[in-house]
Amino acid sequence: MPARLPSSAFLWLLFIGVSFAWGSSYFFIKVGLDDGMLPFTLVGWRLAISIIGLAALIALTRSRVPRDPKLLAKLAVMGILYVAIPFSLITWAEQSIDSALAAILQGLTPLFALIIAAIVLHDEPITLNKVGGLVVGFAGAIVILSRYLAPSAGADPGAELTGDIALVLSCLSYAIGATYLRRTIGTRPLMLDPETGPRALRPVEIALPQNIVALAIIAPLAIIFEPVAGVATPPTASAWISVIWLGLVGSAIAYLMFYRLINAWGVYRSSLITYVMPVVGILLGVVILGESIGLQTLIGAVMVIGGVALANAPIGRRRLYGRAERPAPASEARLTSPAVTRGD
Repeated sequence: MPARLPSSAFLWLLFIGVSFAWGSSYFFIKVGLDDGMLPFTLVGWRLAISIIGLAALIALTRSRVPRDPKLLAKLAVMGILYVAIPFSLITWAEQSIDSALAAILQGLTPLFALIIAAIVLHDEPITLNKVGGLVVGFAGAIVILSRYLAPSAGADPGAELTGDIALVLSCLSYAIGATYLRRTIGTRPLMLDPETGPRALRPVEIALPQNIVALAIIAPLAIIFEPVAGVATPPTASAWISVIWLGLVGSAIAYLMFYRLINAWGVYRSSLITYVMPVVGILLGVVILGESIGLQTLIGAVMVIGGVALANAPIGRRRLYGRAERPAPASEARLTSPAVTRGD
């Protein structure tokens, strides 16, 4: 990384890099599927490559792999909720829907997180602006889904609607996983580092065990449900580029960039990535893949992104609902807000 680059410019480059890495995931999933890869097989290759990349980052950053059985059990749950389920649902859904639409619907993740966090956590109450954001955002989703009331010629509205529902369920899984992370891990000093003593887990130390657990789930599913003759490798050069990008850039390098960014900018400013990711996905899908975005879908997309923005706005924060607050120990400071969640 260039040492002479001004820190502010460098952080904005990190912001752009993370936004593009995560926002482009839907595009590369679509490319892999269009080139003949099956969903579980694609996810399996993606996870295998990400594990290699994350293991390299562990060594590069002198991080450590958690060994405590109780901590590993929590990370295994995260591997199911935050990796295996959403990766599978998103990839399966993109067999029948465009990548741009997948990117749009992923904007519902932080809205689901607001609801779940208010129920589970002590410091994430429902406020007036969050209610407004939820109403606007989910109304946008309804606008998008309602287009099936008048399907276009040649379309399969049943398959497309099923794909959309799978995308929404992936958002719910991401939101549950993010809240579970806050509640059980956060920034508690759960890692016993022989050099620094007890400290919080770094994102790469959380991600590697998650992806290993997810691969252990996905690989058997690919073998059972997607049997093919010969070795199930990516069939084309572009399919190889897709799984390498998804695994190495989207899952490994982006984690390291996001870790640097959130430590420098904090949670709220870093959450701007949530607004940029759908835009990246839409542009790649429309410009490169030739996907079309109808006026109704575009209106719904603006409403979803606007709902997220309203829910995070600094105005209208009058508390409407939330669990009673309790004093939080210093060791339980936030790692990240549930609303700051990666797309895919």
